[in-house]
Amino acid sequence: MQKQTRLFVASVIALAAMAFGFVVRGFLLNDWGVIFDLSETQKGSIQGAGLYPQALSIIFFSLIIDKIGYGRTLAFAFIAHVVSAVITITATSYIGLYAGTFIFSLAAGAIEAAVNPIVATLYPQSKTRHLNILHAGWPGGMMLGGILAILVSTVIGSLGGKNAWRWEIALYLIPTTIYGLMMLGQKFPVQERVAAGVSYTDMLKEFGWAGCLLVSFFIAFAVDEILRVFDMQLNTPEIITIAVVPTVFFALRIRSFGRPVFVFLMLVMVLSATTEIGTDSWISALMTPVLKSFGDNAGNCVIIYTSAIMLLLRFYAGPIVHRISPLGLLTACAAICAIGLFWLGHVGTAPVIIILAATFYGFGKAFFWPTTLGIVSEQFPKGGALTLSAVAGVGMISVGVLGNPLLGTLQDHSLDQRLAQQNAALHEAVAEKAQSKFGLTYQPLDEKKIAALPEAEKTVVEDVRTANNRSTIAMVSILPLIMVFCYGGLLLYFRSRGGYKQVHMETVGYG
Repeated sequence: MQKQTRLFVASVIALAAMAFGFVVRGFLLNDWGVIFDLSETQKGSIQGAGLYPQALSIIFFSLIIDKIGYGRTLAFAFIAHVVSAVITITATSYIGLYAGTFIFSLAAGAIEAAVNPIVATLYPQSKTRHLNILHAGWPGGMMLGGILAILVSTVIGSLGGKNAWRWEIALYLIPTTIYGLMMLGQKFPVQERVAAGVSYTDMLKEFGWAGCLLVSFFIAFAVDEILRVFDMQLNTPEIITIAVVPTVFFALRIRSFGRPVFVFLMLVMVLSATTEIGTDSWISALMTPVLKSFGDNAGNCVIIYTSAIMLLLRFYAGPIVHRISPLGLLTACAAICAIGLFWLGHVGTAPVIIILAATFYGFGKAFFWPTTLGIVSEQFPKGGALTLSAVAGVGMISVGVLGNPLLGTLQDHSLDQRLAQQNAALHEAVAEKAQSKFGLTYQPLDEKKIAALPEAEKTVVEDVRTANNRSTIAMVSILPLIMVFCYGGLLLYFRSRGGYKQVHMETVGYG
C-alpha cells in the first residue's frame, strides 16, 4: 500500500473508531438510565460530554498542531481512547460514565484536528470529494459498530451473562488498535498554509475576533456543563466574561473581524451539527419506545440504516458536487432532512413508512459535515488547520453544550408536563424533586420507581414517553428548515460573484 493511501485509510479508520464509541454510547443510553438511575437531563449531559470536549480538543490542537506535528497529536488520541475505555468499563456511577465519555471526546477532537488538514493537504485538487470519503468512516463506523454491539448484546444475553454493556464499550478498542498500528512510522505531510509560507498571524486573521467570540461563547457554556456535574454552575455575568475577555485580547492583537462568510458558516454549523450529530445521539433512545413492538433493537436499527445511506452517498459526493456545487448540495440536503425528521416524528408503526422516513433523514444529513469542511478548506486556505478545525469544533461544542443537553431538558420538561396532565397521581409517585436548566423548571422521572410500578401503570408512563419522543424528533426538523434559507442565501451570494470557485493559495485576499 502506498504511503499516501495508507495514511488516508488510517485516517478513515480513526474516524470509524470515534463512530464506534458514539453509536455504542447511543445504544446504551436507555440501559444506563435504568442501571444508574439517570434522568433525561443526565443522559443529555453524558451525550454532551461526548461532544463538547471534542470541540475544545479540536480547537486547542489546531492552534499548535503545526508545531507539535500530526504524529504526536494522533498518539495522544490513541492513548486517550484506551484510557477512556478503561474508565467507562469500570464505571459504577454517573460520574464514571461522564468522565470516561469526556476523555473519549478529547481523543476524538485530536483525531478530527489531525485528519481533516492531513486529507486536505494530501488531495489539494479534490478537497470536498476526499473529505466526504474520509468522513464516510463516520457512518461506516456507526454501521459496523452498531451491528457488532447488537451481536455482542444478543450473544451475552442468550448465555445468561450480565453487564453486556461493558463488552459493547470495549468494541471501539478494535478500530483504535488498527489505526494506532497503521499510523506508526508514517511520514506526515506539511500543511498547505505552512508550505505556502503563510504566517501564523495571517491564519489568525482569517479566523478573526468574530470567530474567537463565537468559540469563547461556547467554551463558557462548556465550563458551565463541567461545573454542573459537581452541582455548581456559572451565572450569566460569568459566562459573558469568559466569552468577551479573550475576544477583546484577540481583537487588540489581530485587529481582524475574520472572513464574514467563514463566520456565517460557523453559525450555520451549529444548526447542522445539532441536526446530524445531536439527533443521532438521541435517535436510538427516542425510537426504541416507538418501535418497541418490533424488538429491543428496533430503534438501534434506524441509526444503522441511516448510517448505511450516509456511507454510500459520501463515496459518491464528487460527481454530485461537480454538477450542483457544494452549496447547492447542502441546500437540497437540508430540505430533504427537514422532511425526513418531521416524518419520523409523525409516522406510525408501519415498517415501510418508517423506512421511507428514515431514508429521507439519512439522505438529508449525509453531506452536511464533510461538505462544509470542504467549503471552508476551498474558500479559506490561508486559515490552515485553524479555520478547518474551528468549524468542526463549533459544531461539536454547540451540540455538546447546547444541542444535546437542551434536547434532554426539553424531553424532561415536556414528559413532566404530559404525565402530570394525564395522570397526576402517577406523576406524583414517580417524579423526582424539581430542577432548572435553560430557563425551564421540571421534575425528572425516577427510572427505578417506574421499573417498580405495576404493569398497567408502567404502560401508561411508556405511552406518554413514546408520544413525547415523537414530538421531540418532529421539533428538530425546524433546524434543517432554517438551514435551507442559510445555504440558499450563500448560494445566491456566490452566484452574484460569478459562481462558486475554489480559492487557490496564490489568489487569496481579504475581501
